[in-house]
Amino acid sequence: MLLQHLGIWGVFAIAFADSALLGMPVDAIVAAYVHQDRRRLLFYVVMASLGSVLGSIPLYIIGYLGGEKVLRKRISEERFQRIHRSFERHEFWALMFPGMLPPPMPFKIFVLGAAVFEMRFRDFLAATFAGRFVRFLSLSLLTVWFGPQIVGIMGTVLRQHFHWVLAAVAGGALLWLWRNKKAKKLTAEPAKTAKQGMVERLDHEE
Repeated sequence: MLLQHLGIWGVFAIAFADSALLGMPVDAIVAAYVHQDRRRLLFYVVMASLGSVLGSIPLYIIGYLGGEKVLRKRISEERFQRIHRSFERHEFWALMFPGMLPPPMPFKIFVLGAAVFEMRFRDFLAATFAGRFVRFLSLSLLTVWFGPQIVGIMGTVLRQHFHWVLAAVAGGALLWLWRNKKAKKLTAEPAKTAKQGMVERLDHEE
């Protein structure tokens, strides 16, 4: 009944509530909306992503105002330091990749971590939106192909093989970063060679 009153904005409202500490079945809601109205698939994905971003802001503020104590109470010291190191290495990916994964990934911990480890607010918004967009887009496409029951299947797989899924995502991320770094290096080398050649010609003319 509530979703009928909210209409097409229901995905935004549920995603906002889910991120704002309440915990809601946002994946099932997105899948239901997409299944009933495939023409608005991208609209629902964007609205769910925006809702998640805006709903995460209060938690980010809590973390910024003194969330280190809260974070340390919720996780072990070892895990705290591990998350800290991931934000030091590349804070954008440290937040985006957890944002791509549905429960049981404890995304709120990473939102707190982003504030505690002083991630810039602009980058926080961008990384959260990017991660949620990938998550909801993947879910929506799977719903189109397999139906809304894919939510239950994914939940079962993640609960039983969570560490394998996490390892696969992390491996894919590292591969992407390595290939991107290699491509930039290959692009920079010809420019560097050309610059050196120009300097040598100028030296020779002098």
